[in-house]
Amino acid sequence: VVNLFFEDSTRTRNSFALAANRLSADIIEFTKKTSSVSKGESLLDTARNLEAMGIDIVVIRHGAGGAPKFLGRNINACVINAGDGFCEHPTQGLLDVYTIRKIKGTLEGLKIAIVGDIAHSRVARSDMWAMTKLGAEVIFVGPPTLMPSQVDRLPVKVSYSLDEVIEKVDVINMLRIQFERLGGNPFPSIREYSHYFGLTVERMKRAKPDILVMHPGPINRGLEMESEVA
Repeated sequence: VVNLFFEDSTRTRNSFALAANRLSADIIEFTKKTSSVSKGESLLDTARNLEAMGIDIVVIRHGAGGAPKFLGRNINACVINAGDGFCEHPTQGLLDVYTIRKIKGTLEGLKIAIVGDIAHSRVARSDMWAMTKLGAEVIFVGPPTLMPSQVDRLPVKVSYSLDEVIEKVDVINMLRIQFERLGGNPFPSIREYSHYFGLTVERMKRAKPDILVMHPGPINRGLEMESEVA
């Protein structure tokens, strides 16, 4: 198994490594900075060279949407998507669904708010498809500047106010503001964003007593949520 990560990762990368180790697989850890990619080698050439060394499974995280699908069409090894661009993060989606079912028993009929930087979040997309498929009502919450284009075509409700939904939802998934992907200033200031969309102790007092609070990590404490809530 090769962990082919072109973007930084803590939880996903180490989770795959631990899982492979527990199943007695050998792990190769690939890093962009210390590989021939830094010399101009293409993604396909990198993968084919690794495949020639006897790789059975490629776990890939890449900044370009569709990179895992591209590899799957061009190499014989099994390809697992560990996050591609703004598109999808399937294993995080599976983990989130598993967590909700474990704690709540079912997703059927639940109201789930996904809050924050929806536009740049692959987690939001994978969660949306999985959760709605299993019968949950998903609400995207955030400022208009952090909503994906054509959000009205997605199977979700949209709210531009966390205060509007905090009392109604059973699960709330807080997303990180992805500053590294922002092309401009989607909100006037960090303080203003936190004021309107941060999960604070005061807001939690208005939530359901059994609300499930989630975050895919890493957390920007004091921005998406207060440390007392985290």
